[in-house]
Amino acid sequence: LHSKSDDKVVVHFVNQEGLKTTTVVTEGETLLDVVVNKNLDISGFGACEGTLACSTCHLILEEDIYEKMPPMVDEELDMLDLAYGLTKTSRLGCQLCVQKWMDGMTVCVPQQVQDIRATVESRKNQ
Repeated sequence: LHSKSDDKVVVHFVNQEGLKTTTVVTEGETLLDVVVNKNLDISGFGACEGTLACSTCHLILEEDIYEKMPPMVDEELDMLDLAYGLTKTSRLGCQLCVQKWMDGMTVCVPQQVQDIRATVESRKNQ
């Protein structure tokens, strides 16, 4: 699956349903661009088109990848505060440019809550 071209990077996306899609990405594209341009099956992704006005491009990164990422700007932190399913390795896809060292990484979209009643019940039991 590896391309001979130097500016190509393989990225694996796991969508809300847990389905993995592997795509070959051009270095320098944001993860938001990749989802939109490759028409990946991630519903509601990138509503504000990368203007840091929403958290719909929220992705969960592998810890070793997260630690190598450039620091967040305040606006990204503010939007992540509103994100569903926030984790300690969450970032916004619109802020992450693909680089060669990311080759082979897997990024996950937060899983959807299947049944809101189950969520309510589990809160009652805590």
